[in-house]
Amino acid sequence: MLDLKRIRQDTEKVKTAMKNRQKDIDIDQILAVDDNRREIIFETDNMKAEQNKVSKLIPVYKKEGKDTKEIFEQMKVLSDNIKANEAIIRQIAEQLNKLIMVMPNIPNDRVPVGVDSDDNVEISRFGEPRNFSFEPLPHWEIGKALNILDAETAAKVTGARFHFYKGLGAKLERALINFFLDYHSKKGYLEVFPPFIVNRASMTGTGQLPKFEEDAFKLSNTDYFLIPTAEVPITNMHRQEILDFNALPIKYCAYSACFRAEAGSAGRDTRGLIRQHQFNKVELVKFTNPETSYEELESLTIDAQGVLKTLGIPYRVMLLCTGDLGFSSAFTYDIEVWMPSYKKYVEISSCSNFEDFQARRAEIRYKKNIKDKTTFVHTLNGSGVAVGRTVACILENFQNADGTITVPEVLRPYMGVDFIK
Repeated sequence: MLDLKRIRQDTEKVKTAMKNRQKDIDIDQILAVDDNRREIIFETDNMKAEQNKVSKLIPVYKKEGKDTKEIFEQMKVLSDNIKANEAIIRQIAEQLNKLIMVMPNIPNDRVPVGVDSDDNVEISRFGEPRNFSFEPLPHWEIGKALNILDAETAAKVTGARFHFYKGLGAKLERALINFFLDYHSKKGYLEVFPPFIVNRASMTGTGQLPKFEEDAFKLSNTDYFLIPTAEVPITNMHRQEILDFNALPIKYCAYSACFRAEAGSAGRDTRGLIRQHQFNKVELVKFTNPETSYEELESLTIDAQGVLKTLGIPYRVMLLCTGDLGFSSAFTYDIEVWMPSYKKYVEISSCSNFEDFQARRAEIRYKKNIKDKTTFVHTLNGSGVAVGRTVACILENFQNADGTITVPEVLRPYMGVDFIK
């Protein structure tokens, strides 16, 4: 959530930021609503001052034997007007909050201005796409041929965009989860296994609500939601808390299943594991002080890349432009892996600095000293990385002419085999 004070003080910058994000946000309307609120607060404060002034006359009138009927009637009128104004102020505050809550974050000054993903900037690459001596198959055909991925049965049991993993397919998924968690734990992240269901306050705290409710799976007859990512429960572990400055940065890694309705994505990546309603992911979350948050983002991004390097998967790092930036993010690196069937790089991790955007919504602050005022932390997160997409990537990049899959060396202790066949 943006600071209203920042919107008022840096109005033109905020307007430019919304324009660069390709968002139609009426900043003037927000300021007009706030002006109205301020005027009524000023009027109410004056009435309260008058009420205090008049109330002091009552004991004087009584002492002097004067009739207090008129003064009590005056007090009644003031009290009624104050209550009416306070109700109006609450209504306007709710209106103002709704307007601000659907405003995206302001991009960091280093974010390139652009319209969409075509304007993202490549930062670096690792490895080279493999030259196959045969025509490589897409992972959904490989999975079906090896009987390790079963979309048809999942469609019967549940519906489209779900999969059964079977045999060594299930074992590969589990191996990746364990490998990712082990890797990041050794990098100093505290492993957490979170709930897969959260309340509305948690979804609001990280920015999924109210704007993206159609993308969420809501549990009927409750105000609970299936999580779209472990970022939601992990970030909200510290909702409405004041953290110890000396404990920062706080670093978590977490495995979770993730659930996304994918509203508005009909026809995109309908085959295979790239765009599922349910998928597994290992997430990295950091709480940092503002002065070091961008250094921490660089190290988080390096950690996310580390698992891909260890697996030997070709990838590139992209700096997202303003038009492609996520709602809550101020700065994002996307890590994209090479997919032979797509003949292009596909996103497998987004590493973002939200600055104080989520912290304001979730009221996560810190103090340097007991007597200091509280300051909002900066929150960061990144996939470390998406598991299903990694399975798809391994199946495609490590396939052999005989139809087998070479298991990356680092996964063999987890898998107990060298090949999937």
